[in-house]
Amino acid sequence: MTVLVTGSSGHLGEALVRTLQAQRREPVGIDVRPSAFTHHVGSIADRAFVRRCMKHVTTVLHAATLHKPHVATHSRQDFVDVNITGTLNLLEEATAAGVTAFVYTSTTSVFGDALVPPPGEPAAWITEDVTAVPKNIYGVTKASAEDMCQLFARNHSLRAIVLRTSRFFPEEDDNRAVREAYTDANAKTNELLYRRVDIEDVVSAHLLAARHAPPAGFAKYIISATTPFSRHDAAELRANAPLVVRRYVPDYEAEFARRGWTMIPGIDRVYVNDRARAELGWQPRHDFRALIARLRADEDVRSPLAREIGSKGYHDQVFGEGPYPVE
Repeated sequence: MTVLVTGSSGHLGEALVRTLQAQRREPVGIDVRPSAFTHHVGSIADRAFVRRCMKHVTTVLHAATLHKPHVATHSRQDFVDVNITGTLNLLEEATAAGVTAFVYTSTTSVFGDALVPPPGEPAAWITEDVTAVPKNIYGVTKASAEDMCQLFARNHSLRAIVLRTSRFFPEEDDNRAVREAYTDANAKTNELLYRRVDIEDVVSAHLLAARHAPPAGFAKYIISATTPFSRHDAAELRANAPLVVRRYVPDYEAEFARRGWTMIPGIDRVYVNDRARAELGWQPRHDFRALIARLRADEDVRSPLAREIGSKGYHDQVFGEGPYPVE
């Protein structure tokens, strides 16, 4: 079985190729940039290139994309070319080649304005049933690509799964206020409560999705670390997150105090992974409780795969204000 991995020079793409190689599978990596994990260099917006790369492929893991950090440095047309036209090329050529499973890496960013409830309202409880309200060209093009996956599943019997992943990038937060209020490790540990996932768990979700793609249909899943909270906590989380966290993970306070860390005062949304765990059999290993246990043992909070890949960044240039410019 040959697995085509798009975006193989990127963070997730490299992680997928590394893992497939370790399992003695046959990944073929494609990317616009060369790397040790990229077998063919070219753009998914180039239909002829995609067709050549699709030979003998049985599974597509489509991770290539322009990301939110590119919104201020790339045109809207660039986003359409890569995220929409590129995905269309892959879907059409995958269908023509008889591919048996197509896994599309999407993002929780497609939820957009649905993620921030009005002041005084409970935290948003985000499941797959929440209506997406994209707020920038990144979210719009990712949502459109999701719809194309569903179209090909319905009209061409392509077994397609969309994975809406939460944050797993290792770079610093783009929000200056967050960078000034928390150390990077502190901020990322807080986020595992509600909006972050380790890349090792993202990879396992992709491989399970390829294995369990519906025989003739479409599915969509949120891929985020398992939250300790329940929906009944939503109002209290918005007003007093530390109190709620203390109730579920009382050990966190001592470990935070030992490092001079601070718990986020309020949480505005919680990503819920129940459906992926139930239907894919996904068992994410990295969550807030697991990290607190590692902190107690003075271990690295990152998974071995996350440490192996490290940080890649999103641009070839360095910016004076933050890891990347914000529109």
